[in-house]
Amino acid sequence: MVKPRPPVDCLLLLGGNVGRRKARLLGALKGLDASPRSKLLSPMGLLVECKRLEAAAGRRPGRRWGPRALDIDILSYGRRRVRSAWLRIPHPRAAGRAFALAPLADIAPAWKPRGGRSVRALLKRLNPGPGTVRILADV
Repeated sequence: MVKPRPPVDCLLLLGGNVGRRKARLLGALKGLDASPRSKLLSPMGLLVECKRLEAAAGRRPGRRWGPRALDIDILSYGRRRVRSAWLRIPHPRAAGRAFALAPLADIAPAWKPRGGRSVRALLKRLNPGPGTVRILADV
C-alpha cells in the first residue's frame, strides 16, 4: 500500500493574455481544486497537471512569451528545490517580475524566491507604477 504524500504548500501563478481570461483562470482554479491528483503530486506531477489544464483551456505550443490562453507557473513547492530540463523551483524569474510579486505580496510577503530578499522587499525595489499589474481580486 502506498502512503499518501503529506500536504505541501505550493505557490502557483496563473495568467493569460488572450480570449476569455477570467473564465479560463476560474476554470483552472476549479480544475486544480477538483482534481484528487493535485493533492498527492510530486513537483513533476504538478507540472504535468498544470500543462494538462493549460491544454484544456486552449493553450497550444507557440513562441516563448507569446500569446497564451492560460499559463500556470509553479513558483514554489514547499521548501524543495528542483532543477531539471523541464522544471526549476523556485521559479528562476519570479523575483524580477512585478506581475508575479504583486499578488504574492498579499499571500506570502515573507517568501524569499531566491533565498535573499522577501517578496515585499523585491516588489518595493521594482517599484511598479499604478496600473502596471492587474490582479483579478474577485477570482
